[in-house]
Amino acid sequence: MTSPFTQHWHGRLHLNFARQGNATCLTFEQVKAPLKVQRPFYPEGEAVCHSVILHTAGGIVGGDRLSLDIHLQPQAQALITTAAAAKLYGSTGLEAQQSVQIYIAEGACLEWLPQETIVFDQAIYRQDMRIDLAPGASWLGWDITRFGRTARGEKFVQGNWRSQTEIWQRDRPLWIDRQWLPGCEEAFDSPHGLGGYPIVGNFAFVGQIVETDLVEKARSLWLGTSGEIGVTRLLCGLLCRYRGNSTMEARQWLMAVWQLVRSTHLQRSACTPRVWQL
Repeated sequence: MTSPFTQHWHGRLHLNFARQGNATCLTFEQVKAPLKVQRPFYPEGEAVCHSVILHTAGGIVGGDRLSLDIHLQPQAQALITTAAAAKLYGSTGLEAQQSVQIYIAEGACLEWLPQETIVFDQAIYRQDMRIDLAPGASWLGWDITRFGRTARGEKFVQGNWRSQTEIWQRDRPLWIDRQWLPGCEEAFDSPHGLGGYPIVGNFAFVGQIVETDLVEKARSLWLGTSGEIGVTRLLCGLLCRYRGNSTMEARQWLMAVWQLVRSTHLQRSACTPRVWQL
């Protein structure tokens, strides 16, 4: 299915979070449609600012260009999610692009927890994300991607999907992840591709040393029956991957790992964003 929309959007979002006393405040926002941000809220107290990004056009189409620029000032603590699942519509040939640039200053922490992305058959999409960490800063993020509208029997067998994430600190790479999936049966079924599974998920915590026992604890939280997981200790963090058939299964495991890391390394209990429908 190609997009029902014909207008191409060039959306921008620029956010700045700063510590003011004991509170983290959204001190600057600049938006250009279709991107918007809801008013910040504080369900776990003033120290952590929760923000929700909205895409008001309903989906991303070939030719769209979205740019997000997010800064956290020293000691700021923020959690960012999205209002709904992102939809990448099929394209007749134009590529949709999203660029995300994040800077996290000393002692600050960003939790980047968007809701799932649904990649329609024939979608052509590229995302480039770069996170720059100052010393003492940390980043925690996940993504869950569904290839094809499986409830309708659709598979991602035409199109092209690319996603690149880079995390740097003082010009040193801490984690670089490049993923590419061409839309074809071979990539969908290959054990080096999706292995026949339509859903992949990633969770990464970067910026702090983790102990070996955290890897085993993250593995022990897996209660699924149909998918595959992997947990790796990074030089300065933790990486978890999922490949399977269920968005709910992926989310339940990644949420459990998120709760674990929050308690062990951020010294706070999990606080589920209110926009999530669990």
